[in-house]
Amino acid sequence: MAVNDVTVFDETKLALLDGTHDLDTHSFKVALCDNTVAPTAATATPVLADFTQVGTGGTYVLGGTALTTTLTEAAGTVTFDATNNPQWLQDAGNDTDAYWGIIYNDTNAGKEAIAFVDLGGPVNMTAGNLTITWNANGIFTLGSI
Repeated sequence: MAVNDVTVFDETKLALLDGTHDLDTHSFKVALCDNTVAPTAATATPVLADFTQVGTGGTYVLGGTALTTTLTEAAGTVTFDATNNPQWLQDAGNDTDAYWGIIYNDTNAGKEAIAFVDLGGPVNMTAGNLTITWNANGIFTLGSI
């Protein structure tokens, strides 16, 4: 996995089919986490609480930033995307060790995680802004099976 890559959790694939996640109507957020527990695609039943969020303060709020998501289909490919690129502005009160952005379902009580992005950490948010810019092709796509 490379810096800036988004990886969908294996468990998400089942959760999309069993109704746990409704990509069209549920609310999603991205939370910043340190490297206490590194996510992998194979993380079993991933939820936000499995990972350690960076310290709150400065411009980071516990739970992260809401995503304005879209779900589209064209030529048999479904694209999950966000119209906003989450950003945390540089601040002396920010944390200094962001490694992962955990995308999770904020609608569900369990806060099930669906994917993660490698930030190439440690990212020091006291030294500069942190912006996650999604790929022009979407956060992730689902093609034909």
